[in-house]
Amino acid sequence: MIHSRNRRLRINESVRSLVRECTLTTNDFVMPIFVMEGENKEEPIASMPGIFRRSIDLTVKECKELFSLGVKAVNLYMKVSDDLKDNTGKEAWNKNGLMQNTIRAIKDAVPEMVVMPDVALDPYSIYGHDGIIENGKIINDATNDALARMSVSHAEAGADIVAPSDMMDGRVQVIREALEESGFTDVGILSYAAKYASSFYGPFRSALDSAPKDNMEIPKDKKTYQMDFHNSREALNEVFKDIEEGADIIMIKPGLPYLDIVSKVREAIDLPIAVYNVSGEYAMVKAASQNGWLDNDKTIIESLTCFKRAGADMIFTYFAKEAAMILNR
Repeated sequence: MIHSRNRRLRINESVRSLVRECTLTTNDFVMPIFVMEGENKEEPIASMPGIFRRSIDLTVKECKELFSLGVKAVNLYMKVSDDLKDNTGKEAWNKNGLMQNTIRAIKDAVPEMVVMPDVALDPYSIYGHDGIIENGKIINDATNDALARMSVSHAEAGADIVAPSDMMDGRVQVIREALEESGFTDVGILSYAAKYASSFYGPFRSALDSAPKDNMEIPKDKKTYQMDFHNSREALNEVFKDIEEGADIIMIKPGLPYLDIVSKVREAIDLPIAVYNVSGEYAMVKAASQNGWLDNDKTIIESLTCFKRAGADMIFTYFAKEAAMILNR
């Protein structure tokens, strides 16, 4: 006779929900947003169905809708005009730049929205790299100084949390010190601590025209600063260093192919963990669902719940708005 039957706790949805180990809510989502110059402009991103580049006015409108759906945080990326790009990234700390004006507009319209601007030089670089280049190499410390200026500029515009995604060594400490010295003691740092050199970023880079340029004199990819996807223990090394330097939240990127890293970091630290459900992951689900190979809504919720099960506290995802609508139904 069988005394222990696990199926008893799966007998119907009411019982299943009663014993469920993790639950997905709209409070878990951060929506990445692409912003462009202009007014009343919206451009679809071909490789990311349902995602757009928008001018500031339409971005503000989108943020209002997101907040009404329960999505309380956005992550901002700029589509920078070519004539503003150089090898210093100086447009990144222009007080009247696109990013700074976007932050102010969102905070004015939706004060309770958590605004997390991306901190990296690749959208502002003529080379498409996250750092300043000298003699064919990405220069670490000079890049850190630029990232600190960028972060302070974001804080001055009203950012709640800055999100350095560059993977330069020591940049969290440089940014933290710059924020403290400028009086922004309450501005948090969400550090991309374990960001891998991944093939899953393709649609994102096409959205911002931020891929490394084809130039024999510079690195053809980002493997000299982003992590090697073969490595696992290295992630903990990166995470511990960023925590020591003053990070408030730790990011792991990409998401679904790196759930082992999320789980391993969760076991090692108590800080909040963010995970990035990146553009390639989004594009794959959308392509499969549009071809009728996957159920769109069910696959979205299952994928996002995997991040919570692995130990993530928050999920950066292009599905945020759509997932919120599904959950609210």
